[in-house]
Amino acid sequence: MTNTSFGTGSFGLTRRGLLGAFAATAVTAAPFFGSAPAFARGAGDIRRIRMYSGRTGESLDSIYWIEGDYIPEVVKEINSFMRDWRTGDTIKIDLRTIDIMAASHRLMDVTEPYMLLSGYRSPKTNTMLRSNSKGVAKNSLHMVGKAADLRLKSRSVGQMAKAAAACSAGGVGRYSRSNFVHMDCGPVRTWGG
Repeated sequence: MTNTSFGTGSFGLTRRGLLGAFAATAVTAAPFFGSAPAFARGAGDIRRIRMYSGRTGESLDSIYWIEGDYIPEVVKEINSFMRDWRTGDTIKIDLRTIDIMAASHRLMDVTEPYMLLSGYRSPKTNTMLRSNSKGVAKNSLHMVGKAADLRLKSRSVGQMAKAAAACSAGGVGRYSRSNFVHMDCGPVRTWGG
């Protein structure tokens, strides 16, 4: 899925560390404006997310934010892409999670898309997964569209976790034995090994 249409929707960001990660990794720098807030100067003018799903066979490579505005049509595509593949249920994915994923991707300097293992999880799916694993939280942020479990072939779990943690914008879980990293827009914290 690729969408190149332009939207006018705008959502505020509240995580200074996340914006700093975009500023530090911007491909195209925005013009300098002396009156602009410090976190916005040099933040770049686009944000892009690249993912594929081995579960559904779908791919997504889209610019979802341009010059301060999220593109509503692309955000809808992201919501659909990150659906609970077991039930088909969708939810609005918290855009801060997408921003963390995109900033981490930029920090790792890769073109390879993320493999999305888990985005949104319906309560039914979360309950089923909890019955089979101790590592699934009862009140998982996946159930409210605030988390993603991701993998890259070209980067280790440690490298991915380090990039996500550098954003200082949410939770980062290392699951080395299962070869994936959990990223969320909840409280800043890290766990796993």
